[in-house]
Amino acid sequence: MTGRGTEALNDKARGLDTFAPGDILALLGSGQQEAAKAVDGARDAISAASALAANAISSGGKLVYAGAGSSGLMAMADALELPGTYGIPREQIVILLAGGMANLTDLPGAPEDDIELAKSDADKNIGPGDCVLSISASGSTPYALAIAEAAKARGAKVIAIANNAGAKLFAGADVAILLETPPELVSGSTRMGAGTAQKIALNMFSTLMAIRLGHVHDGYMVNLRADNKKLQIRAARIVSEISGIEFQDAGRLVEAASGSVKTAILLAAGVEDKSSAEAMLRESGQNVRRALGMIGR
Repeated sequence: MTGRGTEALNDKARGLDTFAPGDILALLGSGQQEAAKAVDGARDAISAASALAANAISSGGKLVYAGAGSSGLMAMADALELPGTYGIPREQIVILLAGGMANLTDLPGAPEDDIELAKSDADKNIGPGDCVLSISASGSTPYALAIAEAAKARGAKVIAIANNAGAKLFAGADVAILLETPPELVSGSTRMGAGTAQKIALNMFSTLMAIRLGHVHDGYMVNLRADNKKLQIRAARIVSEISGIEFQDAGRLVEAASGSVKTAILLAAGVEDKSSAEAMLRESGQNVRRALGMIGR
């Protein structure tokens, strides 16, 4: 364990419990900021991973997030946002958290060692054409390793994220994302620096995936699921700002488009009706910019 960076003692932490509170917080804050820099060296791998995930989603496959403990929580947080933010169908996003969602109130450690549970979870949820993102700070968590191995055997693409160089999780992965973070200020507490780097990398991964899928236009989330008042207002504002029409008119078009921002944008650009706009989106691969180009806008 001590050979792993995620388990090493940070020299700055010696005497940590004797420091003034303000000094402790300064160290903790700088530790998080330093850990965040680990993402810079992983951009190429994150880009490659997002391409695999986008291809799986666009082909009708699933994006499966798998992990245990705090790493599993980071994966779950990213996965849960995708249907609402980018309109990705819920059935195409799967979360495999060691021990299942029932363990969220306690997050016991034992399930992360349960290889048979991982095999069972993989058998039930992973198939050819899927993309599996398996994440583990140490890169050696048995559950994460077993999920990755089973996914590969079942014909799925595998993305591995870990915070230690040479992690076992990287073996056999289609894309390996190394986030080599410094030792934690509280040794082994990977919910801190390692978790921060993971969260940033996951944000980058899923956002680039959504862009590849055509769900972002000029920085707007044009495939959001407007299922509450705040998001209905946001949808109308997006249509208004992209098309240049009045907010009230945009709201009416969103309603006419059954809540689809993309369809409403095309209606605002002069497409005759909802069916025609939807057909153009299918032809353009759900890409608003390409669809607008088809009508010379």
